[in-house]
Amino acid sequence: MVRVLATGTFDILHPGHILFLSRARELGDELYVIVARESMIRHKPKPVIPDEQRLKMVSELKVVDRAVLGSESNMFEPVMAIKPDIIALGYDQTFDVLKLEKELRERDINARIVRISESKTCMLCSTGKIIKKIIERYGNTPVYR
Repeated sequence: MVRVLATGTFDILHPGHILFLSRARELGDELYVIVARESMIRHKPKPVIPDEQRLKMVSELKVVDRAVLGSESNMFEPVMAIKPDIIALGYDQTFDVLKLEKELRERDINARIVRISESKTCMLCSTGKIIKKIIERYGNTPVYR
């Protein structure tokens, strides 16, 4: 049984997330997903959607076998618990693969890293593009309640 692990923020779910997770799932028999905690996100703006809600949304995707929240202190903690055979990285995830491989080996995690290079190119296939469109459309106008 080949266990694949994917990680991400998954702030506002969109077709790019679905493509990434679908391609990751195709690499093995089980797909585990670590949903990054807001407190650990340092490389981009903090998510709009709370941790637990993002976890619930990802958990409900049929392509995902199990989703968990990331650690609040050590990003490798859930990886060590999951014991993946493959770690799938999205085309735009900023991990340095060589550094990540070294960190994994130091923790006795023998997972192969696979970069999913495919991406969606639709108009609203990124969280940033969705947020920009909402701002363009509504600006400071009160919206839904």
